[in-house]
Amino acid sequence: MKGRLWIQSPLAIMAEGAEGGIVIENGRIVELVATGRQPQSPVDARFDAGRHVVIPGLVNTHHHMFQTLTRAHPAAINKSLWPWIRALYPIWARHMTPEAFRLAIRLALTELLLSGCTTTSDHHYLYAAGLEDAMDVEAEEAARLGMRITLTRGSLNIKDQQGVISPANVVQDDDVILADSERVLRRYHDRSEGAMTQVALAPCAPFDVTLELMRETAALAERYDCRLHTHLVETRAEAEFCRSKFACTPVEYLDRCNWLSARTWLAHGIHFDDAEIAALGRHGVGICHCPTSNMVLASGMCRTCELEAAGVPIGLGVDGSASNDNSNLMESVRHALMLNRLTYGAEAVTHLDALRWGTAGSARLLGRDDIGIIAPGRQADLSFYKLDELRFSGAGDPLAALVLCGATTADRVMIAGEWRVTDRIPANVDIEALIADHNRVARNFLLSV
Repeated sequence: MKGRLWIQSPLAIMAEGAEGGIVIENGRIVELVATGRQPQSPVDARFDAGRHVVIPGLVNTHHHMFQTLTRAHPAAINKSLWPWIRALYPIWARHMTPEAFRLAIRLALTELLLSGCTTTSDHHYLYAAGLEDAMDVEAEEAARLGMRITLTRGSLNIKDQQGVISPANVVQDDDVILADSERVLRRYHDRSEGAMTQVALAPCAPFDVTLELMRETAALAERYDCRLHTHLVETRAEAEFCRSKFACTPVEYLDRCNWLSARTWLAHGIHFDDAEIAALGRHGVGICHCPTSNMVLASGMCRTCELEAAGVPIGLGVDGSASNDNSNLMESVRHALMLNRLTYGAEAVTHLDALRWGTAGSARLLGRDDIGIIAPGRQADLSFYKLDELRFSGAGDPLAALVLCGATTADRVMIAGEWRVTDRIPANVDIEALIADHNRVARNFLLSV
């Protein structure tokens, strides 16, 4: 959008001193306007935000987008993590085609965008035959929607054996993994301010990759200055696995792998003890809290308050669409509030905490200081919600209403100063056709294995 745009007089905004709105120019926020004031310099256009609650664009820091093809799958319903994943891995490995993968990515990104998500990552580790260009597909689909993405190049290198669940046809050799990781880094990892595409390296988990691959991946991340990501202690069984196989705690294992640094963020991070939490805080390791998935799989409760008190950055993720069963990050914000209040009490975690985790906290996990808050100099990534549905009627505090009353769909979404959703319609997407095509390929995943 050319010129200076004044987002004028929002119903509410998640920024102090911006009650009169914000001014956007060249894709950035350049001014906060106080109540009753005018912008300091003339503007070229105005948008009346009097019916909108405005927040920074949400940032999703853990997902498995291909899993949109197996939501509410009969083989996996009402199971905890290990039975759930044992049921689904063979199905994913057998039926994932390039067409199915692209449609899964397109649908997940669109769903995220409509929830108010402007930046996402995707922990993709499933490289069945034909998916060698998975990162390229994700980059193309994100660019099509105008979304920011961290391409999180995952990996599996231990074949199906006792205690390991990865089917042989989705496991890759180390040299293939490292060569493609370097290719993706060279092509897509943009470290400049306002980058639309970045890259992180992400071996799946300690139980399905080797110590050697973890170390080689850390060295590659150091060389290219990118982030590191993996699953850790989503269940108690994983913590016990580390102790039995490696004779150490999961955090000590991270240290052995050269992963215990501020470059790293971990998915779930539920079952850490006090000493591990202290160590994570000392080293600046981040945690992506996935409340919806954790509740569906009954994995446990992430110790968010203790982690934050120790200095651990906290962000949010929707996790895979076969454990969450949707890709709605605003819903996960609400679930983060409810689940953490159940654990810590009504006054310990507020709606603003949950929104902060889903914006500034998540941006920090991705190593970004140009998104996540509404402030001069930050990227103009904004989500706009109307409170015109039955669920909001009677709400007194508009920002609190987004979380407490359960907002799910943004009316408008702006990324880098450009409108990407208008009147709840995403740009460049035929939603009816997308649903029809996605359902068509998803039917193959219901076939017996």
